[in-house]
Amino acid sequence: MDDWLLALAELLFEFILEVGAEVLLDSLTRVGVALFESEQPVHRIGTWFTCAFYGILAGILSLVALPHPLFHPSRVHGISLIVSPVLTGSVMAGIGALLRRRGKRVVQIESFPYAFAFALGMALVRLLFASAT
Repeated sequence: MDDWLLALAELLFEFILEVGAEVLLDSLTRVGVALFESEQPVHRIGTWFTCAFYGILAGILSLVALPHPLFHPSRVHGISLIVSPVLTGSVMAGIGALLRRRGKRVVQIESFPYAFAFALGMALVRLLFASAT
């Protein structure tokens, strides 16, 4: 029972960390879009990999601040690699839908595939390189 509670807590804290990083990226993307608005169509695959790369960078930065795993690995170690990006992508897609309904401009990170890519990159770095001491 304790393993499941720890796994659930790990997922929750990693989810909060990833959503916070995505909100920061969202804000930076909005500034970038306003400064460098382009008429050219966006390359979806390139953008997906760019978001994943930014997620990797955010994961590296999070390791500087929090070098240890948030919780010690349990029997379900690594499940956050799937669950957390899905939850984070869903939250960002929800934010994008809310903004669309209000007539606001939506940036790419506010859609599921790009938010998922960012969170996946961040979760992968944390899973592989957080020192379990």
